[in-house]
Amino acid sequence: MNVDELFQKAGVPSKRKLDPIRDPNEIYKSAKLSSDGSRHTQVEDEDDAEAGPAPPPEDGEDDGDYGPSAPPIEDDGDDEEGRFFGGGITTQEKEILDFMDSNTAAPADDLLTTDKIDLSWLKKTALNFEKRITRNAELRARHEDDPSKFIDSEADLDASIKALSILSEHPDLYADFARLGCVSSLVSLLAHENTDIAIDAVEIINELTDEDVAASDEQFSSLTDALLEADLLGLLVSNFSRLDEQHEADRTGVYHALSIIENLCSRRETADQIGKHTELLEWLLSRAKKSEAPTVSQNKQYAAEILAILVQSSPANRRRLASDELNAVDTLLTLIAPYRRRDPERGSFEEEYMENLFECLTCLVDEQLGKTKFVEAEGVELCLLILSSSDVKGKLSKPACLRLLDHAASFSSEVCLKIVEAGGLKTLFTLFMSGNKSDKEKKKGKATTISKQDTEHLLGIFASMLRHLPASSPTATDETTGAERIRLLAKFVEKDYSKTSKLIRLRREYSARVNQVDEAIKAEAASNPDEFDEDEAFSRRLDAGLFCLQTIDVILAWLIAEDDGCRAKIRELLKDRDEGFEVLAKTLKEQMDGVDGETEEGRDTGEMLKALLEFLE
Repeated sequence: MNVDELFQKAGVPSKRKLDPIRDPNEIYKSAKLSSDGSRHTQVEDEDDAEAGPAPPPEDGEDDGDYGPSAPPIEDDGDDEEGRFFGGGITTQEKEILDFMDSNTAAPADDLLTTDKIDLSWLKKTALNFEKRITRNAELRARHEDDPSKFIDSEADLDASIKALSILSEHPDLYADFARLGCVSSLVSLLAHENTDIAIDAVEIINELTDEDVAASDEQFSSLTDALLEADLLGLLVSNFSRLDEQHEADRTGVYHALSIIENLCSRRETADQIGKHTELLEWLLSRAKKSEAPTVSQNKQYAAEILAILVQSSPANRRRLASDELNAVDTLLTLIAPYRRRDPERGSFEEEYMENLFECLTCLVDEQLGKTKFVEAEGVELCLLILSSSDVKGKLSKPACLRLLDHAASFSSEVCLKIVEAGGLKTLFTLFMSGNKSDKEKKKGKATTISKQDTEHLLGIFASMLRHLPASSPTATDETTGAERIRLLAKFVEKDYSKTSKLIRLRREYSARVNQVDEAIKAEAASNPDEFDEDEAFSRRLDAGLFCLQTIDVILAWLIAEDDGCRAKIRELLKDRDEGFEVLAKTLKEQMDGVDGETEEGRDTGEMLKALLEFLE
């Protein structure tokens, strides 16, 4: 009689049968209810021995009670009506249940409870894992039309997959795990016909590659290299297409798959390799722009975040996304356009989604190809529309938009020209002077204040335009020879040099902060010269506003070099504090000392600063 019949005849529900270590039929052949309906168990032996009470002992033996054993008495075993006494089963039935509980553990469970997780344990686990994969594949092929024939093997495979999670606590075994071929086998399960098995494999890979795993670079590399060699990325993309996010389990599977990609991007080399997978980049873009209502889902936000991570980690990835094949700049500009007139809910997935879209664009326009695509897709015009909008809604996008425009204008005469042509000077200088509104305008709520970061980006845009706007037309037939640069300089002259005066006020504020930090650093260096950290000191100076101070002085140096009226006004304003052009020259010299002469941009910057210094002598 099989084990299922044993449970049924004992009056308890049947459970999924695992491979027993010892055959219970050797001890108990069967358990049946007696014909009179009592719960006394009868045991049938192979010799057909008569069932019933045990015979009395031989003479001389101790006296005792004989016959069927009574159920054990348990004080808390009765229900409210007193129908059941004790445990509700006989002693013999209880022994059968105890025997089965102690002998039906799966091999994977035994491995999980082992005290020592070492190479020997890993080899046993790997062997068991491979056997379960092979067994399930064989049964599926043999009984393709009858799932009941292979469902138990699928459950066993599921248990073996989950048993691998303990490896995340032992990254020293990652190299051996890959060498034994288990990584390839685990990745292959992403193509399993049962999506639940595929999702289990995705979850385990996510656990093994999680950033919280205390793995060394070598250990992590051995795992990730094996994963990528087994075509992990291709199988992840194929799963994206077959998982239906309308179902909770599939939606969770997509989330874990995206988490794997994020984990792999922790290494720049791996991020470059991921960026070469065009199908993955296409899916991420399509998932980020997928229409959802009424709010942005977590997976849509996560897709945008993965794109942001990829472009942050690799210039090559930025160029690929900006290429004609993917055209990511145009797609991302379309996605940020709605935030001109509305704000996402604070603390929502949509707010983070919007921030990631702007982050992607900001990184893309750091590349020359990205700048060109930005101009072609009318990104400058869109940014100016967002910045000039007086709508009370859409405020959250303005700081990110200003940062985007700052990065786009850097080292790009094309973007700087487009800003002027699109009427951007009025918008930008209005923002720059927004802190100078009258008290009457402030009370009416018409005044707009800008943050320290916004001021920094505005200064960066002004410096870029002064550096890159051509003094003469690139073509001899153009009638607007140098007109854009003249229009820019005129902004600093108009209204009795009000913009120039504000530059001087800002310079005094930043100079005071930087000088205060410099004094503190000198005092600390004098008292503890052995503990002085030059990098930390420079970081503190940057936090105090060193970069803004340097940018302001570059702008002032350009104005001194190009306009006699500005030169006289700046000299006059500096003289109020007993200062002269030498304070500007000091900042420019310090900036020139920090320029990287190994790069083309660094050399160009050094030459520019050297030329400006000549006008400050």
